[in-house]
Amino acid sequence: MTDDTARALAIAVAQFAPTADRDENLSTIGALARRAAERGASLVVFPEYSSRFTPEPGPLWLEHAESLDGPFVTALSSLADEIGVHLVAGFVEKADGERVSNTLVAIAPERGVVATYRKLHLYDAFGQKESEWVLPGDIDEPETFDVDGLRIGLQTCYDVRFPEVTRRLVDAGADVVCIPAEWVRGPLKEHHWRTLVTARALENTIFVAAADHTPPIGVGTSLIVDPMGVELAALGETEDVALAWVSRERIDAVRVVNPALALRRFAVVPR
Repeated sequence: MTDDTARALAIAVAQFAPTADRDENLSTIGALARRAAERGASLVVFPEYSSRFTPEPGPLWLEHAESLDGPFVTALSSLADEIGVHLVAGFVEKADGERVSNTLVAIAPERGVVATYRKLHLYDAFGQKESEWVLPGDIDEPETFDVDGLRIGLQTCYDVRFPEVTRRLVDAGADVVCIPAEWVRGPLKEHHWRTLVTARALENTIFVAAADHTPPIGVGTSLIVDPMGVELAALGETEDVALAWVSRERIDAVRVVNPALALRRFAVVPR
């Protein structure tokens, strides 16, 4: 390990195709998290809807929605404690009884839940209508968490089409933004995914770690991008993990060359 690597944080993106069976999904998450930990990861990012997923939302989502102290999050906490790694994953959270929340949870070893995020921009696009079954999140102050001196922020899937979401996280101090997703396949959709994830990293001079479902529903192509827009690690269409090293030094060096954040003249405000 070089001196630069010793100062860096290893982040992994893990992609798989969640099913309607929570226990099956947890088994897959456990196997992928252990694989990432063996490769040196301190943080593993899993997809949106990792707890349970069906191609079409419906009553089963309401029936199987869980609370933050429910079986899925409890199992993630136990896994994080066991392998000593931070975990980020999406789950279907109980809400008002008529709709659910599309929620991300960040788990720290021995500390449990350290941040949550409820998807702000629902996928009412490309012929889909997520808002029929899912509540949009409230616009609250971003919840971030720290891992080895780097601050981590959270956003979900369709949010990546709205640059102000990532910029707001960066204003809250985020050095790395995790984007769990279920990026639905379709014409040009993989191109959109790669372009948008890369743009969010490049325009904010941060690292972005984006984890998607594998086909046939998602595009796969989970990736980690650095502050210059360089793709550090990526996956194709199969279930696996990809790992990259991220560092404060890289962020600082890029911001000397490209001080876009310091030069901007506009702020982000809610509508």
